[in-house]
Amino acid sequence: MSNSRPGRPSGLAWAASVGWAVLPLVTCGLATPFTIGFAAYWLRSVWQVVGAAVYTVCIGSFVIVAGSYNEFDDIPEPMSTLISLALVVSWLGGAIHSGILVPAMARARPGRLGPPLADTRPPAWLHVGGHPQSRSHQSHPTNPSPRHPPDPRRQPAPPSSRLRPGEPEWIGPYRVLRSLGRGGQGAVYLATAPNGAQVAVKVLHDLVDETARARFAREVDAARRVATFSTARLLDVNITGQHAYIVSEYVDGPSLEQLVRRHGPRDEDSLTRLALSTSGALAAIHKAGIVHRDFKPSNVLIGHDGPRVIDFGIARALDQMTMTSGKMVGTPPYMSPEQLSGAPVGPPSDVFSWGVTMVFAATGRPAFGEDTVPAVFNRVLTVHPDLSPLPPALRGVVGACLHKQPDDRPSASDVMLAIVH
Repeated sequence: MSNSRPGRPSGLAWAASVGWAVLPLVTCGLATPFTIGFAAYWLRSVWQVVGAAVYTVCIGSFVIVAGSYNEFDDIPEPMSTLISLALVVSWLGGAIHSGILVPAMARARPGRLGPPLADTRPPAWLHVGGHPQSRSHQSHPTNPSPRHPPDPRRQPAPPSSRLRPGEPEWIGPYRVLRSLGRGGQGAVYLATAPNGAQVAVKVLHDLVDETARARFAREVDAARRVATFSTARLLDVNITGQHAYIVSEYVDGPSLEQLVRRHGPRDEDSLTRLALSTSGALAAIHKAGIVHRDFKPSNVLIGHDGPRVIDFGIARALDQMTMTSGKMVGTPPYMSPEQLSGAPVGPPSDVFSWGVTMVFAATGRPAFGEDTVPAVFNRVLTVHPDLSPLPPALRGVVGACLHKQPDDRPSASDVMLAIVH
């Protein structure tokens, strides 16, 4: 995946970089410590700091020793040889070193000292809050006011070496720290926002035409209205440029899937807390007029303050486009009967997926298995799963959520109230 920030430096950037690289040559190496020191600052490179220090020692030794004698021939051996070598290192070595760094200096100009200067304005058809947004309105993240200092727990971390070749260093104004994972919808990265907070940036693969991007913008706008308890707050969306992406609150913790795979099924108390918080999150999502369509353990993150549901409002935006391209919207073991049969999909579909997810949390496996896709589909459509591993308090409500007919299932709000009572 290519970098989202401008990839080609301007002619002026190249000219300035070449001019910078010539300085060690025309100054007989005297300017080398300053040029490499500037490169260390410009590239934020520890190795260039070390190089600048070496050049400073070399040229400093030459200047001090040469200035202590009236004639160069008066300098005794081996000191004259050593300072001559130091001059050559600073002069020719500095010129070669600077020449090698020219491409990096030119390319680093747009992004190293701050966010890229790309135009992030949304197109005229992007709607915010039900009203057309003018092109003159700059797209920006809905971050907390800069008058308030960022949460110390969310301060930027140093760039990670775990970025693979081809992965971006910048996505819009967000500096990428490391990859968090990849899925059918796109790649997710941990990044630093301009205000210093850590955020999750999801780059979407399939939004390739204007119609799809317009639909996606409307869906994400609706998702921003979801109450933020037990959900990861959406902060920003960009549908212009090479890649469309969304930015959400970063939840520092494993997914429910990872937690169960590593540590086994949840105990009764943990399962009850999980059921209550996730059903409440679904109720808030449905109240905003959104259907998740891909509720599953990997879309429930376990943060320090409890479970958070993520990726709501994305699947529907991709639905029509991915269906025409032959891709499946949803994850087979967690899909509802209506998703498989092509019937209209509404909030009851999420309730069904929630029930399957609770069985996974209690047993370590999906309610309808996870072997071959045809076998899973057949069980989803015809088999009522064994719910005996569930605590008695949850068995009845989960069973009601797994009814084959959508009208027979409770709403997410009813599920939440049933758990409480």
